[in-house]
Parts: sequence; structure tokens; C-alpha cells
Amino acid sequence: MPETIEGKIFKMSGHSKWHNIQKTKGAQDAKRAAAFTKIAKEIIVAVKEGGGITDPNNNSRLATVITKAKAANMPNDNIKRCLEKAAGAGGGDNYDTITYEGYGPGGVAVIVETMTDNRNRTAGNMRHHFDKFGGNLGATGCVGWSFDKKGVLVIDNEDEDYEEDVVMMDAMDCGADDFEAEDSCFTIYTDPDDFNAVADAMTGKGYTFASAQIEMVPQNYQKLETEEQIKMMEKLIDTMEDDDDVQNVWHNWDQD
Repeated sequence: MPETIEGKIFKMSGHSKWHNIQKTKGAQDAKRAAAFTKIAKEIIVAVKEGGGITDPNNNSRLATVITKAKAANMPNDNIKRCLEKAAGAGGGDNYDTITYEGYGPGGVAVIVETMTDNRNRTAGNMRHHFDKFGGNLGATGCVGWSFDKKGVLVIDNEDEDYEEDVVMMDAMDCGADDFEAEDSCFTIYTDPDDFNAVADAMTGKGYTFASAQIEMVPQNYQKLETEEQIKMMEKLIDTMEDDDDVQNVWHNWDQD
């Protein structure tokens, strides 16, 4: 049963994204440079959409991206260069933020967040990726209704440095909405509008994050029944994540 504390629910909500990332940590490390490139684009867009403001204290979207960058171990010098580029004349490349929705093998719901300087290229690539790996690109809103936008903070506890009850209470004190404990990590969920405040408060308590970003969290999960479907779904995710225009891929595939 979920434990209710002062009206907030802390439960095992089944969100296993970080657990799955850990299984392929070596592969993720190999993609670190690509990840930094994607975060750099987010910083540039956050500054532009924030009216050119490069101070995260006065630009909430930028603050969110910088929290994500630090959790990804992006060097401060890289972050500084991105801010300088964004603040420069024209801010460098112009990117449009476009979200695509569709279905993977077995009816798995997929949301793809992109930033692109060529809408036609990206739209064509997204359709091709879905078609090639047993899925199909859908209309806007076809699967988005089954996801919730949440702030997600992951604390690595592989070395068992933290006590679950202590982290849960600290998260509650900092304004979290939900808490999940797995074997090697703790996941803290927030309202998107509270993400920066909760992240700052947890950092102030001495916590560091293995991952920190706004995510689309599935309301339910879809299992795949055949090895062929599993193989195709893995290829779809990998191909999309390797696409330079793709920032994030969210899905409801139950990989446990």
C-alpha cells in the first residue's frame, strides 16, 4: 500500500528508466559526447526562449537544463561556452522544438522530443524510423494522454550510502510529490513547476543526482511478448536516440 504523508503519496510507481540505463552503462558512457551536444542545444533554446537571459535565477527553463547538465556530469566550461554562444549575436543556430508521437512494436506508446533546424528532414526521419522498426508515426496527441509530465530526480545508491527512510523524508520536506525506491537508486518525482525548487533544496541537503530532468512518465506499461518485438523495439529506441535531431525518447515499454 502507498504511504500517505501530509497528503502526498510516496509509493513504488514502477518507473524503471534509470534501472534500465544502469544495465547499459557502458553504452551510455560511449554516448556521453552526443548527450552533451543535445544538452547544449537545450541550453541555447532555453536562453533564446527566455529572452536572452543567461542567469538561471531569472530563467526557469535554463535552470532546469543546467540541473540536467550537471547531473550528466557536463563540465562547467562546456556549460559556460553554451551560455556565451546563446548570448552571442543571433545565438548560433535556430532550432524548432517539435514533439512526435506514435507506436512501436506491439503497440508500445512512444513520444519523441526533437530540436531541429530543418523540419522537413526531421519529420521524414521520424516517419522512417517508426516504419523501419515495426511501428508507425501517429497524430499529435495519439499517445500523449497516457503520459504525465513530471520532474524526475534520480539518486544513485549503488554503494548504499543512503537510508531509504531518510531520503524519502528529505524529499518530502523539499516538496516532492512521489518517491520510488529500487535496489540501487531512489527516484523523486515533482510537479514540473516545482522541479527547480526541489532540486535546489535536495542539493542543499547534500544530495547529488545521477539524472535530473523533466520527463514524460507513463501512466501504465506495455509488455512485449516476442523476441522479435523486443529486438525491434530496442533498435527503434537506439536509432532514435542516435538521431542528431532527437533530444528525448519516452515510451511505456515494460522492460522488467
